[in-house]
Amino acid sequence: MSDRAPVPLIGVTACFRESGDGLGVHSVGGKYLHAVLQACQGMPVLVPAIGAAADLDLLIERLDGLLFTGSPSNVEPHHYGGPLARADNIADPERDATTLPLIRKAIDSGLPIFAICRGFQELNVALGGTLHQHVHEVPGRFDHRSQKDRPPAQRYDPRHPISITPGGLLQEILGGASTTQVNTLHGQGIDRPAARLRIEALASDGTPEAVSVPDAPGFVLGVQWHPEWRAMDNPDSVMMFRAFGDACRARAQTKVPHAQYLRVA
Repeated sequence: MSDRAPVPLIGVTACFRESGDGLGVHSVGGKYLHAVLQACQGMPVLVPAIGAAADLDLLIERLDGLLFTGSPSNVEPHHYGGPLARADNIADPERDATTLPLIRKAIDSGLPIFAICRGFQELNVALGGTLHQHVHEVPGRFDHRSQKDRPPAQRYDPRHPISITPGGLLQEILGGASTTQVNTLHGQGIDRPAARLRIEALASDGTPEAVSVPDAPGFVLGVQWHPEWRAMDNPDSVMMFRAFGDACRARAQTKVPHAQYLRVA
């Protein structure tokens, strides 16, 4: 038997959309898969948005970590007691029905979690927090939305600084940094943080940009920006995904060895 560390199996949450054949499509952006492969040195496994049909206990037993991805869709406001969404809102109720209970069960089981953008918002809602549906309309907040007039790749350029909470998980991961620059492509954001969350970073307008769950038995980090974009080109992104990957590897090492001894190119 090999004595090298197992390659962790990392679940990556997918979105659901209707299709012409009536069966629907489950999809996830390739940038998340590449970040898991390269920066985490893990093996990504797509977690379909199948709601109550998902065997959450099986997922948590088999997987070594969970990456909750961003999405054009938004958490439906009835999950946090918010006002009805506007007519142009993109919803994904199948994803909500999958990810919200999965987050709660994964945290309780100690499964490592890294939550990005929509995933960051899902983390807050799953634990009892609320969201602003239109951050740019909140007095004193600036426009965090994607700049649609720019080429797609340039929309991920750094746009504003964040202040990192002293002594927190994010500061530890980033080697003691007190600030850094991040991209911003979100219309919604945290309003009332869930009681279990610790704010790990704020934008200058007061918008929460990173959170953790200090009482969780495993690694939990959520960020509002997109570190998965060309992750290997950004030292901060590499450090975050590496910390997540290390937590997933540690989880994998607690299991009876099976087919997890894989090679990642």
